[in-house]
Amino acid sequence: MFKQCLPVATLALLFGCAQPTDRAQQYDNKQFPEILNPTVAIDSNKPRDYSTFYTQAEQVVENSPSMAAIYQPLYEKLNDWVLASGDPKELTQYGIQAAQLGGGDSKGNVLFTGYFSPVMELRHTPDAKFKYPVYAKPECEADCPTRAQIYNGALSEHGLELGYAANMIDPFIMEVQGSGFVHFEDDTLEYFAYAGKNNKAYVSIGKVLIERGLVEREKMSLKAIKDWVLANDEETVRELLEQNPSFVFFDPRSAAPVTGTAGIPLLPMASVAGDRTVFPMGTPILAEVPLLNADGTWSGTHQLRLLVVLDTGGAVKQNHLDLYHGMGPRAGTEAGHYKHFGRVWKLGLQNSPTEAPWVMPPERKPQTEAKE
Repeated sequence: MFKQCLPVATLALLFGCAQPTDRAQQYDNKQFPEILNPTVAIDSNKPRDYSTFYTQAEQVVENSPSMAAIYQPLYEKLNDWVLASGDPKELTQYGIQAAQLGGGDSKGNVLFTGYFSPVMELRHTPDAKFKYPVYAKPECEADCPTRAQIYNGALSEHGLELGYAANMIDPFIMEVQGSGFVHFEDDTLEYFAYAGKNNKAYVSIGKVLIERGLVEREKMSLKAIKDWVLANDEETVRELLEQNPSFVFFDPRSAAPVTGTAGIPLLPMASVAGDRTVFPMGTPILAEVPLLNADGTWSGTHQLRLLVVLDTGGAVKQNHLDLYHGMGPRAGTEAGHYKHFGRVWKLGLQNSPTEAPWVMPPERKPQTEAKE
């Protein structure tokens, strides 16, 4: 194996060592100076899977009239293209324009991570095992307690407990995901939607584990974090979790489809979270998604997919997309492995509100977005 230089997301990797490909990076000697770069023709011969795109697009049209007014003509043209050939070189024949993301390295390599909807086992009342509370949002703004203060009981007498978990890491993972499903002892299933946070800075515990030398950077994943947690005592785990002062609160709802920031039901491997300063909610993208082996290593190939940006996230900025994987433990394992790269094109339609996709959204006329 080659010796890797600095992190892939920096330009420093372009100098002094071979360009890495272990995380699905691709290089074709092109340099992309902007976040969004006009593309005349897309040249990609990757295996194609567009099977879930139109079903996801229909969810947008059915649930958001304002977004449908902007994107439905583009969705229809993309569906016509898919049914006819799906060949990226033929997009322009349908009036579809494209802008390639420059990637963090200005070589077109866009980071894909993954997220999922956890299913967490809770109890309505605490017992010897299920004793870790999950909270609704308190009445606080700038003066909300930190994670450490909450663990020390800062909210214990406010009647905000929504249920009790059997460990500290499952609620923490649901916080990171932003929402999830919970299963109670009476066999009821509820959806815990994001209700807000304590307005403290988010710190990645994965990064802390790497910096402490407890997990190797190359092996970091959600599974690696859970394995480390299970191998350590409660006091040690709590000290680690308290390194992230940010705390997320939830709003219980009846079991319903998982929705993102745009308020649209999300389909696995059909929707992504993106930076809304680059991708207004509802934006379709064409992406070479890296395909991974069961152990999280890159399989050596990408798959060309049509995705819709329907969610956001605090860590999802510019050349970083978070791919939704679905619900439950298997989706969690697969999403946890994702930290690989692919090429991405933002799509638009000539003579429509989405034309010239290489123009950053703030430069456009104001558009109505779906209610968050």
